[in-house]
Order: sequence, then structure tokens, then C-alpha cells
Amino acid sequence: MRLTHLTVALVALVALGCQETIKKEAPIHPNWNMDQTVRIDPQEPAPKAVFADGRGMRLPVEGTVAVGSLREDDHYWRGKVNGEFAKALPPSLTLDADLVARGKARFEIYCTPCHDAAGTGNGTVAGRGITQPPTFHSAYLKSFPVGQFFDVITNGVRTMPSYAAQIPAEDRWAIATYVRALQVAGVETSE
Repeated sequence: MRLTHLTVALVALVALGCQETIKKEAPIHPNWNMDQTVRIDPQEPAPKAVFADGRGMRLPVEGTVAVGSLREDDHYWRGKVNGEFAKALPPSLTLDADLVARGKARFEIYCTPCHDAAGTGNGTVAGRGITQPPTFHSAYLKSFPVGQFFDVITNGVRTMPSYAAQIPAEDRWAIATYVRALQVAGVETSE
């Protein structure tokens, strides 16, 4: 009989604890876990009890890489195969009309101010005091592998800045492909 009374009391206690009304008082925390952890915002000093040096921000653990930032494929991310500039597109990209059209659109946005639409290096910026870029139609630049154009867009060269922050990698490959198309279809020069 005593067990029955205890069971009824436990069921009543649980039923009273499961009310569907919004309570104004804070919940009971028998195990605080992460509910009551000291919160430290970025750039905010930390209490000495948390970190001995008083800094709230921690350096990432050595060797960690942010999610989505692992760039192991040298061909796709650096334009190189076995340390040499790639002569072909990465296997993840298909050379088709869409890729060349995308490259043309991005070339017109980012490259024509200096290189002009034909790739001769006579863009409007070059006429305003900036060192004139070389023509893509020279024998020297025609000898570049497509990976080297990708590398120049990514890292810059001489007075040309890096465009890695503005142009996603796939679009940089598209631009490099379009530059090669300009060279194939372009004008002959003696340079």
C-alpha cells in the first residue's frame, strides 16, 4: 500500500510540473551545465578565473581549418599540378560555351578597365597613368598555361592586384578560359 501512495505522489508531482502556462520565475536548475556559463563576447576581457591572461579571445588551435575552407586540390585552388602550372582545366570544370560565356561576363566586369575588351592592354585605366598591361596576344603570353592565368588572377603580378577576394575560384577559371579564347580568336602582334 505504501508503494502505491508513493507512486501517486510522484505522478501528481510530475503532473504539477508539466503545466502549459508561461511562468514568470526562472526554471529550477539542479544541474547548471552550460545554462549558467560565463559569456565572453569578442574583444571583451575575460575574468581572471576563466583565462589567466585576461583575454577573452582565444587563438584557434594550430592546424585547424574553418568549415568549407580546406583547399587541398592544388589544381583547382592554385592552378598547379605537381608544382607546375596546369595546362588544362581542373576535372571538376567542363570546357563548354557556358563556361566561356561566364568568363566573358566576368572579364568584362573585372578585366576590361585595364586590358580592354579585346585583351590588347589598351583599357581606359591604362591611359590614365597606370602602367599599361601587356597584350594577351603576344607570343610570350600565348605560351602561358591556363593555370598561370588563374594564378595571376588569384595572386596578382607587378601592378595588377590579387582578385582572389572579389572573384570566386570557379569564375577565375572561367576568366582564364576566356583569355585563352581571346588569344585563339584574337589579333596577331609582333610582341
